[in-house]
Amino acid sequence: MLEELNAKEKYSFNKLQKRLRRNVGQAIADFNMIEEGDKVMVCLSGGKDSFGMLDILMSLKASAPIHFDLVAVNLDQKQPGFPEHVLPEYLDSLGIEYKIVEEDTYSIVKEKVPEGKTTCSLCSRLRRGILYRTAQELGCTKIALGHHRDDILETLFLNMFYGGKLKSMPPKLVSDDGKNVVIRPLAYCKEKDLIRYADVKAFPIIPCNLCGSQENLQRQAIKQMMQDWDRRFPGRIETMFTAIQDVIPSHLLDHKLFDFKSINRDSGIIDGGDKAFDPPEMPKAPLLDIDEMDMLDVIEVR
Repeated sequence: MLEELNAKEKYSFNKLQKRLRRNVGQAIADFNMIEEGDKVMVCLSGGKDSFGMLDILMSLKASAPIHFDLVAVNLDQKQPGFPEHVLPEYLDSLGIEYKIVEEDTYSIVKEKVPEGKTTCSLCSRLRRGILYRTAQELGCTKIALGHHRDDILETLFLNMFYGGKLKSMPPKLVSDDGKNVVIRPLAYCKEKDLIRYADVKAFPIIPCNLCGSQENLQRQAIKQMMQDWDRRFPGRIETMFTAIQDVIPSHLLDHKLFDFKSINRDSGIIDGGDKAFDPPEMPKAPLLDIDEMDMLDVIEVR
């Protein structure tokens, strides 16, 4: 695919590749995701995001000022029709260390979940436990997942709309078994960039519908809402993502997070204060980063 691009398309792809590498490198630095001597287990599902994550981490490893190792891990859950040869052949061509874990979770899920009900919750719990165990067996110090910026924002809205919480996906956390550190190197990457990157790189994508389970309908509704906003209001998604990186607890309503009860006239102005009777001053347009503005002059690669 790369060889088929014309000069303008190659220029566009080079900018895209640099942007993704910069975004991943910045996320790693901001949250100290990868440290000297780490062995990172890259969870490879066969989708565009995990393929992109592996490709970018391999590129950064070659030029990083620290030494770390990568091992790609795929969980073959024995869904009917799963193309078992695809990932081993691809990973062999890269020359990277990898492990294919074979566990028949498909049969367990089909046995436990009534027909017509979504299988994603149980499947996810089983998969998580197996991957945690595999990380320990391989001596990995970090587990890398392929969630990107849009996944993080979608989760924020899901928790707001359905869970009543201001909560999203953390870029780095200790796993619920207490034994692993999980990282999300794509936290600053846009899904549309990853889609374009996967198209041009021609990753051997494996569809995620092999088990017959439908995607979570609530998440799909949120995704469609955000895509509509992105079309109609350029820059809105970027502004929202900036907002969750600049949280001001004194201007929210969580009295467990901020001590409102002790505020009095002697407290002084907090976090710049607020004009109680004046209407809030809002920017006339949402934030647009340099890359978004550059895209106006770049031919989109398909």
